[in-house]
Amino acid sequence: QAPIKATCEDMSCKTGFPEDVHSAVVSRSVHGGQPLLNVRFRSCDVNKKIHFGSSEPEAFRVGEDGVVYAERSFQLSAEPTEFVVSAQDKETQQEWQMRVKLTPEPAFTGASEKDQRKIEEIIFPWQQYKHSSPLKRQKRDWVIPPINLPENSKGPFPQELVRIRSDRDKSLSLRYSVTGPGADQPPTGIFIINPISGQLSVTKPLDREQIASFHLRAHAVDVNGNQVENPIDIVINVIDMNDNRPEFLHQVWNGTVPEGSKPGTYVMTVTAIDADDPNAQNGMLRYRILSQAPSSPSPNMFTINNETGDIITVAAGLDREKVQQYTLIIQATDMEGNPTYGLSNTATAVIAVTDVNDNPPEFTAMTFYGEVPENRVDVIVANLTVTDKDQPHTPAWNAMYRMTGGDPTGRFTILTDPNSNDGLVTVVKPIDFETNRMFVLTVAAENQVPLAKGIQHPPQSTATVSITVIDVNESPYFVPNPKLVRQEEGLLAGSMLTTFTAQDPDRYMQQTSLRYSKLSDPANWLKIDPVNGQITTTAVLDRESIYVQNNMYNATFLASDNGIPPMSGTGTLQIYLLDINDNAPQVHPKEATTCETLQPNAINITAVDPDIDPNAGPFAFELPDTPASIKRNWTIVRISGDHAQLSLRIRFLEAGIYDVPIVITDSGNPHASSTSLLKVKVCQCDLNGDCTDVDRIVGAGLGTGAIIAILLCIIILLILVLMFVVWMKRRDKERQAKQLLIDPEDDVRDNILKYDEEGGGEEDQDYDLSQLQQPDTVEPDAIKPVGIRRLDERPIHAEPQYPVRSAAPHPGDIGDFINEGLKAADNDPTAPPYDSLLVFDYEGSGSTAGSLSSLNSSSSGGEQDYDYLNDWGPRFKKLADMYGGGDD
Repeated sequence: QAPIKATCEDMSCKTGFPEDVHSAVVSRSVHGGQPLLNVRFRSCDVNKKIHFGSSEPEAFRVGEDGVVYAERSFQLSAEPTEFVVSAQDKETQQEWQMRVKLTPEPAFTGASEKDQRKIEEIIFPWQQYKHSSPLKRQKRDWVIPPINLPENSKGPFPQELVRIRSDRDKSLSLRYSVTGPGADQPPTGIFIINPISGQLSVTKPLDREQIASFHLRAHAVDVNGNQVENPIDIVINVIDMNDNRPEFLHQVWNGTVPEGSKPGTYVMTVTAIDADDPNAQNGMLRYRILSQAPSSPSPNMFTINNETGDIITVAAGLDREKVQQYTLIIQATDMEGNPTYGLSNTATAVIAVTDVNDNPPEFTAMTFYGEVPENRVDVIVANLTVTDKDQPHTPAWNAMYRMTGGDPTGRFTILTDPNSNDGLVTVVKPIDFETNRMFVLTVAAENQVPLAKGIQHPPQSTATVSITVIDVNESPYFVPNPKLVRQEEGLLAGSMLTTFTAQDPDRYMQQTSLRYSKLSDPANWLKIDPVNGQITTTAVLDRESIYVQNNMYNATFLASDNGIPPMSGTGTLQIYLLDINDNAPQVHPKEATTCETLQPNAINITAVDPDIDPNAGPFAFELPDTPASIKRNWTIVRISGDHAQLSLRIRFLEAGIYDVPIVITDSGNPHASSTSLLKVKVCQCDLNGDCTDVDRIVGAGLGTGAIIAILLCIIILLILVLMFVVWMKRRDKERQAKQLLIDPEDDVRDNILKYDEEGGGEEDQDYDLSQLQQPDTVEPDAIKPVGIRRLDERPIHAEPQYPVRSAAPHPGDIGDFINEGLKAADNDPTAPPYDSLLVFDYEGSGSTAGSLSSLNSSSSGGEQDYDYLNDWGPRFKKLADMYGGGDD
């Protein structure tokens, strides 16, 4: 780096540039916004406003302080770069110019810095006072050209860069310092200065990729800290070294190119970046293709733009059906691709050859065959297969089929199977074997998209489809269907109505004649001859039947053949019944109410006739001649064709129910008439003409249904009362049966001790009833009153050694006796809650104790000794205390 010298000479004050040409040495790589130099301009009037400009504003800009900045990044050529800097007074428009010459610094050769240059010395500008002039001369400032320092320097550190000095250090003791990023601001400590000597040094290697330049400011103060010089700016540029390899943005790049593309077709762009200075050779990349796989049909199917990374085709012959994908190895090298000094890296480019429609579909056979049963639809009759070399399941592979001949009525269609690409010939309209026995179709197949330009193959392929129709047994059909017959009602049973026959469409099958049968006949009026289809009546046809709707009666018949399989067809016979006057009119309603006085007493009636015009209204109304009281008491007047009014002829008619016969005649030819009874209820009325409550009840009467309902209610009520009486008697009988056969004062149930054994349950009821039979021998003086023995009594047997009380007569079957006693005990609220038969051990006939039922001393009238109870043990102690011990 050439020494930078700054000198100052004494000269008189003259506004303008101090020199016509200013030379400066800068680095070859210039960055946008980088300060390059400071132009010196002298102004004798400090109040003047000077504006600086450049003759090349797109490349250089001059600030208000005279610092020249680069507007963009560029590389300086080996020849000096010149431009003009102008200064203009904004008030007087006076202009001064100076030519600036920029020379690039020589390349770094790697020699030691001490041998390359001496330590540079930067001297602060100074000021002087001219006593002869009342004006104070302004200090002359300039910007020191940047200091260029290579990155990744190996030292030794600290490495001296430049010496800062003021020419006033001869008379004053000064202290020097630097400020800015890299000194006292982060990253701190990179640059240091000797405060005494002003020696500026760097303490460690620099990395341009982290910080490309440092902007420091040098200060000079006296020992008291007073500023003796204006600060000067020092710019330190980090010179780039080729220490970074190119890096691709992606390791694998994917691109596509249509098959058959012409040379020069753009495919894709690959991009790599280099962290080194992109404006220097260290960051200038070049691309090239190292390899191509596969190498057919040519090893050089593609090329790459070495500067932009654009990949294009250079050879023809891309065919997806032969090669579907190419793999390229791409290399990026810095130093403008210098293989010796540049650093390299590689990436993979995968280029897929996309399909175009360069192969039409081709049928695998010239003729296809199929068959279909007649009258079948939605049936696939033939599969048309094609081959297509294009990529499957793409518009260039998908086939479309169409028929070009042989189907004028449109009975077939061809669908495409999306998976196999086959054409499915399908029947869409029924085919009659008796009309067409064979079809020969001409079909064509083509792709969904047209063939690519320049393809020599025909755009479509054609084939023939031969379809045979199979004859099947078809159903007979009635002609016409439905068949309409007009017939007057009233046709008698056994009358021939019409003939309803069917036809068999199978003309080429040998089978017997058709058989007919009835399928639906709601009123069961008809029958059909099974051979000739003649329909006769089995009942009188009645238009007023509930099965006739809108004068129409429908019946369905079946015709069957004996084919294989048997088939049948149905036909509907519609009988339109014409009305005849076969129904006489009737009065409606059947009951009416009127007052017993003459006014108001009108009753409106209506004539109803099931027939229709002209056998219905208008109707004639009249009263019969007999009995004579009818015309004497009543009168009738027709008020319209269907309505008449009945009223009293006399002033007063006693309240009651009267049957008034009315003769109604229709308008048919011949006429039909009937006498209808109108039940009139005559009652007393209030002022409003309404029946009073009491009279309404008297005169209303009861209908047959009401009388039957009342009788049923009375019968049910009597049955309930009878059942209640029977239940009460049975309840009293059961209560009497539960009474003990002993006198009430001798009832000792409350004193009987509880036994340890309470009797068995269901599993203990397997006992011998023969031992419980009533003994045949009883003492007459021990007969108890008639009644039912309790269940908790001991069975009584004849014991000659002890007197035993006899029981009253009882049923012969002791089992029934026990069951009745059990029921009585269960319903007795005073008895112990026994829920099963109690089983006691039978002690035999030699027992010294008789039955517990015999403990009725008060009723026996005799004396008895009970002292032997003391010998029976503690269980009989209570009885011994009660009856033993004499009179006590």
